[in-house]
Amino acid sequence: MSVPLSLERHELRHSDGRRLLVYGPLRGRLPDRKADAEVETVGVHRRLDVFTGSWVVISPARNVRPAESGPAPDGARCPFCPGGFEVPFPYDAAVFDNRFPPLRPDPPPPPSLEGPTGPARGRAEIVLYTERHDASFGDLSPTELGRVLAVWTDRSRELWADPAHAYVSIFENRGAAVGATISHPHGQIYAVDHIPPVIAAKAEAHHRARGRGECLSCAAVGTDELSPRLIAANAGFVVSVPFAPRWPYQLAVRARRHGAGRLGDLEPSEQIDLIVALDEAVRRLDALLGFPAPYMMVAQEAPRDQPDWHLCFELYPLNRSSQQVKIRASSETGLGLFLDDVEPEAAARRLAGLEIERPPVEPGHLMVVDHGEPPA
Repeated sequence: MSVPLSLERHELRHSDGRRLLVYGPLRGRLPDRKADAEVETVGVHRRLDVFTGSWVVISPARNVRPAESGPAPDGARCPFCPGGFEVPFPYDAAVFDNRFPPLRPDPPPPPSLEGPTGPARGRAEIVLYTERHDASFGDLSPTELGRVLAVWTDRSRELWADPAHAYVSIFENRGAAVGATISHPHGQIYAVDHIPPVIAAKAEAHHRARGRGECLSCAAVGTDELSPRLIAANAGFVVSVPFAPRWPYQLAVRARRHGAGRLGDLEPSEQIDLIVALDEAVRRLDALLGFPAPYMMVAQEAPRDQPDWHLCFELYPLNRSSQQVKIRASSETGLGLFLDDVEPEAAARRLAGLEIERPPVEPGHLMVVDHGEPPA
């Protein structure tokens, strides 16, 4: 297999101190202009739900985030387009510190309240997949997909290397129906100082299986591939509807190899297989509905000290049909008793039976980030 292309990374700083990472050629500079820095920290803290033992982040600044309505091909209403506030010049891909972060590396002290509180410590970053406003993950070119994977891997490695971070999560909220206020194709990364409850529960399940001499992820790969819930498979990844999904048409894109727990663990051939699997998963959801599917996509990487965990991307589409949206009801919200409106096997048959077209992904589309010389 050919050597991945070198992808430049340039580090810039906004006047408010936030970092901007530009991946690919640097085609401009940041102007000296002031941001509304004060909104970043006001009221940000976390509170402990003593009944569940889970933390809830309180972030009032998110109510003043920028939003755009409708297409913005000229970038006039989109802060993520070239010429916008965040990247005021053409770019291939970029990552920047969220201007309205729910988590901060230097959070303000929490307020004194009647219950347990804590600082909202961590990092919150925005990942711009491309400068093309009218694109989405489902129609990125193979070169753009390779670049996005290189950016994800670069950020994952750097954030996991910080001992202050107990967990790193790469995710995407696609569409206004899931709360995305800007339609420009982008995702986010949170690095937090504690293990979130869903990850903690899955880690404990892996631990119990390991005590029985089993690997939960290996078993899931083997079972899913032989089940009627299979959507697609290649040498590195299996795409399936989970056995017990919590969303209609929920998908899991899981690494086959034991030891491939994080993005940085993948071999070049597995990187290609991941790009192909994710691209196919999103395209099938779009084809099912006949329009860009609103979904949540989360990369679940291995927590520390979890040798059996296989890297898995989970996709949670909101729609149960092209006209109906799944709304979480009282039993799901108040009890955690989830109801799925579509039989998993039927969901898999519908998704697997769709005709989709996608360009091939080849070794020449892979990239590896070159940090270059450290800034003086």
